[in-house]
Amino acid sequence: MSKLGGVWIDHRKAVLVELSRDAPTTIPSNVQKHLERGGDSPLKGSYEARQVPADDSRQRALTGELNVYYDSVIAALHDISSLIILGPGEAKGELHKRLTKTKPSLQVMAVETADKMTDTEVVAKVRSYFRASGSSPGQ
Repeated sequence: MSKLGGVWIDHRKAVLVELSRDAPTTIPSNVQKHLERGGDSPLKGSYEARQVPADDSRQRALTGELNVYYDSVIAALHDISSLIILGPGEAKGELHKRLTKTKPSLQVMAVETADKMTDTEVVAKVRSYFRASGSSPGQ
């Protein structure tokens, strides 16, 4: 029996919906935003390059944190066989890319842009998607 579900995701949290369950699951992210460079502007005063980590090391740290976050979301999708992915930014595409590499058996039905949504709105969107596609939400 295939289980249907959906996930709304951004870099702060993921809301997972499994249609055979009553309540969605929220997975918070521990990803830290990029640190802004501090100190004076080079045009206004002294600037010491060693005061701030290099951009490439900050990017590697961010990528590592995002990979851990996406892996925890993928682990929570272990029972899902058909999925839609929703979200406002880049995270939905990044999750889809990671899913195709790590869990190719999972069928991603759609990747859609969706602004901020409450948990109830996410559940309603996932239910209406599978209802419109002819899949039974009770599966």
